[in-house]
Amino acid sequence: MKKISILAVLTLLFASAHAQVDAFNWRAVIHRPDGNGIVFNLRTAIEHDSLIFYVVNGKEQMRVPAVAQKGDSLLIDMPVFESGFKFKVINKDSLSGIWHRASVSKEIVLPLTASARNPERFLPVHGAPLTNLEGKWQVNYKDAAGEVSPAIFTFHQNDNLITGSVLTPFGDDRYLEGILTGDSLYFSGFDGIHSLLLKAKINGDSLTGLQFSGATSKEEFTAYKTDNPTLPNEAAMFLKPGESGHLNFTFKDLNGKDVSINDPRFKNKVVIIDLMGSWCPNCMDETAFLSQYYNANKDKGVEVISLAYELTTDFERSKKSLMKFQKAYDIQYPVLITGVTVTDKDRTSKTLPQFTDIKMFPTTIILDKTGKVVKIDTGFQGPGTGSYYTNYVKEFNELMNKLLAE
Repeated sequence: MKKISILAVLTLLFASAHAQVDAFNWRAVIHRPDGNGIVFNLRTAIEHDSLIFYVVNGKEQMRVPAVAQKGDSLLIDMPVFESGFKFKVINKDSLSGIWHRASVSKEIVLPLTASARNPERFLPVHGAPLTNLEGKWQVNYKDAAGEVSPAIFTFHQNDNLITGSVLTPFGDDRYLEGILTGDSLYFSGFDGIHSLLLKAKINGDSLTGLQFSGATSKEEFTAYKTDNPTLPNEAAMFLKPGESGHLNFTFKDLNGKDVSINDPRFKNKVVIIDLMGSWCPNCMDETAFLSQYYNANKDKGVEVISLAYELTTDFERSKKSLMKFQKAYDIQYPVLITGVTVTDKDRTSKTLPQFTDIKMFPTTIILDKTGKVVKIDTGFQGPGTGSYYTNYVKEFNELMNKLLAE
């Protein structure tokens, strides 16, 4: 295996002397067994004589520099997550291969193709938009068992282009992009581990459609437009009755060194404890936010500790995956491996027994300078959610400024 040189790139992708700029933009499709394709965009570029991929969804362009050549294949490792692509170059504007990602028990593999011939994510097959979806929508999903769950759609519309996200009680679906053509909505996203496609019909201020995610998940949904959509607080986490609000834990960092909340480094400081996992898409957004905040404010008396709940108890595998996070987001605070898996039903009692059940990731616990718990935030509404993210950042900064001033 070797790094792809400019010569190899030119040979593989740009054999024609008349290759057009359009060949740098790709329409990629993850092919599900049921025939529904989850669509996203790729962009390729030559940077410092190396081939770089970008995964494109709305405003996000995720840079993927880990591209290698093995025989006639391109091996592409995502910058975060245990996930990647393997492509064969069919010709300069056609790639065919697989997307693979890790899970708790086995690797998930789905066919993946990419074409530069028609790089548009979706075509306006039904003509110009017949309405405007801009705003917020209250959603009800219904799964195959008939169970109903709530969500919120956030849409921003520019002509026929739609961007936004889906919020649920357990997180958001990050950056999504699609089009409105006639009375039909096509909306999708892919971030390396989470893949999503929505198809809907619009009737006035209501939507009816289907959502496809991952390899097999399929749900019906209905939605109506409203200025005040709501979600239940199903993932709330609390201190147990009688607990003092002072924590006590010790776990190993990525170098195998024990780090304790009682270490001198954390005394008399505001401490943010981030419950996360390297498999978690919303953790990616929160990690980016916390790392930027910490690097800008670490001299003001704030510390951050990430507690990682991984797919397995294999320390080296967890370390490798978490180091990708550390590199991607310039994490300068401790990342600790709990040694307890995300699927362990006793994960809370084994790691943070002072609390009720950890129901979602990420979860953020904020301690004041005395070490007392002052706030618990479950979930993270990332930048793909628009005003929800803006409001979160405002409230977070207000609280942190207050605690740091005490």
